[in-house]
Amino acid sequence: MTTTLYRNAVVFTADAMPEQPSPIAEAFAVEHGRFIAVGSIEEVRAAVGGVSSGAGSREVVELDLKGRFVAPGFIDSHTHLVGFGESLGRVQLRDCASLAEMQERLVAARGADPEAARVLGSGWLFDAVGGAQPTAAMLDEVLPDVPVYLDANDFHSTWVNSAALRELGINRDTPDPVGGEVVRDADGNATGLLLETAGTQYAWAFLRSQSTEEDVIAALDRAFATYLEAGVTGATEMSLNSAEVEGLRAIVARDGRLPFPITAHWILEPTGDTARDVEGAEGIAELREEIAAGPAADWLRIAGVKFIMDGVIDACTATMIEPYANGSNAEPIWTFERLLPVAETADHAGLQIAMHAIGDRTSQIALDVIEHCVRVNGPRNRRHRIEHLESVADDTIIRMAELGVIASMQPVHCDPAVLDNWKAQLGDERQELGFPWHKFRDAGVAVTLGTDAPTAPHEAIPNLYIALTGASVLAPERAPYHPERAFTPAEALAALTAGGAFAGEMDGTTGRIRAGLNANFVVLDVNPLETAPAALLETRVHSTTVLGEELHRAR
Repeated sequence: MTTTLYRNAVVFTADAMPEQPSPIAEAFAVEHGRFIAVGSIEEVRAAVGGVSSGAGSREVVELDLKGRFVAPGFIDSHTHLVGFGESLGRVQLRDCASLAEMQERLVAARGADPEAARVLGSGWLFDAVGGAQPTAAMLDEVLPDVPVYLDANDFHSTWVNSAALRELGINRDTPDPVGGEVVRDADGNATGLLLETAGTQYAWAFLRSQSTEEDVIAALDRAFATYLEAGVTGATEMSLNSAEVEGLRAIVARDGRLPFPITAHWILEPTGDTARDVEGAEGIAELREEIAAGPAADWLRIAGVKFIMDGVIDACTATMIEPYANGSNAEPIWTFERLLPVAETADHAGLQIAMHAIGDRTSQIALDVIEHCVRVNGPRNRRHRIEHLESVADDTIIRMAELGVIASMQPVHCDPAVLDNWKAQLGDERQELGFPWHKFRDAGVAVTLGTDAPTAPHEAIPNLYIALTGASVLAPERAPYHPERAFTPAEALAALTAGGAFAGEMDGTTGRIRAGLNANFVVLDVNPLETAPAALLETRVHSTTVLGEELHRAR
């Protein structure tokens, strides 16, 4: 049996306990995939020497980390693994500043693969279209004959050309699904923009029907590998579906494991049939038990259900207390009345409820739902969560603290480079009041920081940089967005690690460098606690270790 002792490091444990009052250590030891000692080099050596293996002699190997910074492995507390893996193979449009640039990139992709059945792209910004709504005609100008499907940067809108509309069978008679819209012109013809559930139930569902299990597995493999390069050792999947479950099970059958464990929320969209929606929540509880009893149990856990309650501010589909600058507002995708029986069923089954709520009115409704669940189902330990919280009322934050609701937020969503249209749609003082991280901290709300990949860059270090500065990774020359809200380095690192474990109900196994927990950790060449944040933009992850096994090392 071999014990590995890591020394000469700055070890951020994300921990503060009576026996370890400081979150900083200099050494730790790993055995059988778990941390067995953390502290000074003397303390760790003494602990290793005093632990009986119970199975013969122990070989202790000491590794000198040469003063590098060590933290618990990052946990992306809000991601979409298959979508992320798929996006890595699509035309990247996030950095396109104009329609012409997007058209040029799409034409180049078509030229590189002229036999492809479709051209698929990801990440376009409303700003890049020049203030107008995207239309099929804009894409038809350069690609009239092959179907084109482009997911918006926030993944709440899908932009298609005329060939794709024909392939989807969308015409004047196509109904708007509950919570979505096929955008139409004055004559009732589809313009090529599919909002919210119209994008998921028409475009995404069609593309999913064209994918094989091998395609899903390949997307998952790409996502896992890319995350390991970024120092991620755990994640919460926020849009689980049956194809992804089968893909994850297939990887476990193939490899005996996943690259790292994940928790997952099954996404439920409203059907308009309450009984059917309730049955959906009951089915998730049944699947949770099935997974827990199967061979994938150590790697995949069904945590709960996800409700997308509104859209996004960029498309004016998030539900606000006051109207947008153009006078419009949006109804929730899940209204209070529609959601109540479904959430009550999920809560009664012990499922964790995650609610996408970007507009300030939506998060109020989300808390009304949780209060109802507590009242009807009685007190117990709950870790329900609200995702995004881009515009939020002050009294909502206080209510979240009182109810123990977790704030799951993504600093990369407020990179100043992507905020121009966001601000313009609000148009008043609200544009300067977004993403109030400091108010959540001051109120004592549990906070976790994820990326929402692929709707934003997936890398943990740029996410950390924005959390520390409010500044832009995509356009560093731009002024920060209200840096007074920023986290301290220790706060941000804790939210990216221990916070993600707590929110994902994984804190019993990971999220800290503590004896008894899984040995999941990341090694960096920069110390974020002491170095100017700008240095983070010039560094990368040195190595990533999961269960004591190094799965990535920078070359």
